[in-house]
Amino acid sequence: MATHLSKLLAACAVALAAAGLCAPAVSATVEKHPKAEDVLKAQSKSKSKKAKKAAAGAAAVGAAGVAAAFDPNSPEVAEPDITDTLVTEYACELGNKITIYTNQQDDSHIALRWKKRLHRLARVGTTTGALRFENPHYGLVWIGIPAKGILLDSKLNRQLANECKSAEQMAAAVPAEKKS
Repeated sequence: MATHLSKLLAACAVALAAAGLCAPAVSATVEKHPKAEDVLKAQSKSKSKKAKKAAAGAAAVGAAGVAAAFDPNSPEVAEPDITDTLVTEYACELGNKITIYTNQQDDSHIALRWKKRLHRLARVGTTTGALRFENPHYGLVWIGIPAKGILLDSKLNRQLANECKSAEQMAAAVPAEKKS
């Protein structure tokens, strides 16, 4: 019995020492794994490459590019002229309203009134036949299809207004619903 007890005590002492409970705390050295060091070095290199790319991009834009990006007279930022335009009002879900001003001489741009602000949007070609207009400065995207229109915020990746219908689109939808 004494031999079993001594073996048990010895095993407990070894287990406690292995767990670090009996070892002195003065020699607390951290051992790093070689693969972990490689991963950390690779991560720091990729971060520094990203920072260099961002700095190079900012330098490429330069002072002239920054001035143009925030120039209040640039066509993307300045309020468009809506004289002699055709006005189409859209009623959207959740009570939102959008007004679009089109000019017959310029079909590559529209003016869009959203939340008491007038924005100029430029036409972007599509393969589907939908009308797509964008203003990259404000991140606005207007998509018009025969059934409805959608206003998107490309900077925040969300819908601003959906199910936007003009009076003509609402009138065309009523007979289609009655046929069913």
